[in-house]
Amino acid sequence: MFLKLLKIENDKNIIRDIPFHKGINLIVDETNSDNEQESGNNVGKTTVIRLIDFCLGGKGKNIYQDQEFKSKGNNVIETFLKGNNIIITLVLKEDLDVPKSREITIRRNFLARKEKIQEIDGEPFNDENFKKELKKLIFHSEKLKPTFRQLIAKNIRDEKNRLVNAVKVLHFNTTADEYEPLYLFWLGIDLDDADKKQRLLSQKKIEENLQKRLRKESNLSQIKQSLTVVNRSISELEITKENFNINENYDNDLSSLNTIKSQINKISTDISKTEIRKELIEESKSELEKEYSNIDASQIQFLYEEAKILNPSIQKSFEETLNFHNSMLSEKINFITEELPSLNESIISKRRELQELLINEEKFTTKLKKSGAVSELQEIITSLNIAYEKKGSLEELKRLWEKSMDKLDEISDDLDEIDKSITDKDGLIQERISEFNKYFSSISNKLYGEQFVMSSDKSEKGYELNITSLSGNLGTGKKKGQIAAFDLAYIQFADSLDIESLHFIIHDQIETVHGNQILNLMTTIINEINCQYIAPVLRDKLPSDMNISIYEVLKLSQESKLFKI
Repeated sequence: MFLKLLKIENDKNIIRDIPFHKGINLIVDETNSDNEQESGNNVGKTTVIRLIDFCLGGKGKNIYQDQEFKSKGNNVIETFLKGNNIIITLVLKEDLDVPKSREITIRRNFLARKEKIQEIDGEPFNDENFKKELKKLIFHSEKLKPTFRQLIAKNIRDEKNRLVNAVKVLHFNTTADEYEPLYLFWLGIDLDDADKKQRLLSQKKIEENLQKRLRKESNLSQIKQSLTVVNRSISELEITKENFNINENYDNDLSSLNTIKSQINKISTDISKTEIRKELIEESKSELEKEYSNIDASQIQFLYEEAKILNPSIQKSFEETLNFHNSMLSEKINFITEELPSLNESIISKRRELQELLINEEKFTTKLKKSGAVSELQEIITSLNIAYEKKGSLEELKRLWEKSMDKLDEISDDLDEIDKSITDKDGLIQERISEFNKYFSSISNKLYGEQFVMSSDKSEKGYELNITSLSGNLGTGKKKGQIAAFDLAYIQFADSLDIESLHFIIHDQIETVHGNQILNLMTTIINEINCQYIAPVLRDKLPSDMNISIYEVLKLSQESKLFKI
C-alpha cells in the first residue's frame, strides 16, 4: 500500500489537499532558520506526519499537545480542530502506477461520541474494530498479535524510540516475548500461537506470584507433614471420645451436637478457604499499588531542559511514562480485585450461618452438661474442633499449592510446544534474515561504504533481532542513515517474498543525516526502490545543490501554515 492523498477539510472548505507520489515526498518548511525572529517549529510540517498516523489509528493528541509537557497544549490548534469539525481523509492505494488498483479511504475527525467520525471506505468503526479492519485490509491478517499499530510502527518514525532504534520500535517497556510475533511477521513467518503464547506467559506470571505468596506461609512439604500430625491427633481424640463413658440419656443429644459440630467444621473450613483467597487478592493488589510511581515530574524538569539542549529530539516526558505505567497498574488492579465483593459477601453470609450454629452448639452443650456430661468430654470436643479447623486450613493450602504446580506444569508444557514449533522454523528464520541482509548491506554500503548486518538471538522469551555495525557506536546522523537503510531494505525484502507491507516510510528529523548521505538517498537509492519516502524538512538544512522542487508535495512557512490559521 502507498499513500495517495491526505486531505484536511471541514463542512465548508478544503484546507489542504496533499497528493503523494512514488519516490521522495518532501514537506518543506521555507522558514529561514538563520533568522532569529522566525522559527520553523510551529508551521505544521511534523503535524502532517501525525495526521497520517492519526488516520492509521493514532490517538491524535500529539497534534495539539506537547509530547514532553502534557499541560502545555496548543489550545489554538485544539480549538480549531474541534470547533470547526475538521475532518482528515487519508487514501491508500495498492499501486500508484495502476489507476484501477485497490484503494482504502480513511476518514476521522477529532470529536467524540455521536459526533465522532471514524470510517473506512464509508463504513463506521469503533476504536477496537477500526484497527482490526485496517490490519485485515492492509496485512490480510485477523490475528490479535502483532497488533496493527505494532506493525506500522517502523513506517512512521516521529517519536524518540523510533528515531533512534531500527528494530526496537515499540514502547520502551515492551518485552521480548511481545516483540517476537512482530519480528517473525516482518520475516514473513506467521506464528499461529502468538496470541496463545502471550496468554500463557501472563498466566505463568500469575501462578508464580501465587506460589511466592504461598511460600510465605510454608512450602508444600511442610504442609504435608503438618497434615500428617493433625490427622494423627484427630484420630487419637476420636478414639478417646468414643470410649468416653456417658449415660444413655446423653446419646441422642450428643448425636445432635456432633451433627452441629460437623457443620461448624465444614463452614469454618469454607470460611478459611475464602479468606485465604481474599488475602491473596488483597496482597497482590497491595504489591501492585507499591509499584505506582508518584514522582513529581517537575523535580526533574531541570534535567530535561539540559537534556533537550543536547538532544532536541527528546519528545517523551518522564511524566508521560509515569502516567502510562500507573495506568497499566490500575488496569491490573481492577482485574485482580473484581472478585473481592463476592468474596466479602460470601464470608459475611457464612459467618452469619456459623454464628447460628454456635448458638445451637451452646444450647446442646448446656443441655448435655445438665444431663451429667463431664468437663473432660467438652475439652475433647473443643480440641477436635480446633484440630479440624487446622486440618481445613492446611488442606486448602495444600490444594492451592498442588493446583498451582499442576497449572505451571501445564503452562510450561504448552510453552515448550510453542517454542519448539518456532525453533523448528529456525532454518527458515535464518534464511529470511540472510535474504534481508542482501538488501540491507547493499544500501548501507552505498550510504557509508560499510555493511550493516541484522542477526537474531534466541532466549527463553523468544527471538530478538539486532543490528550490528562493524565501526562500533554510531552518531545521531549515522544512526538515522542506518534506520533509513533498514526501512528501505525491508520494502525490497518484503516485495521479493510477497510479504504484505506498507510501501511508504516517514522519517522526521532527516536533517541530522550528513548532506552527502541525504543527497545519495534522495537522488539515487530511493529512486531504485518501489517505495515512498516522506520527510518534513527545513529547506536551508538540505544540500544547496539539491533540486528540492521536484520532490515537494507541500510548502509551509510562517505566512502559510498547515491549517492556515
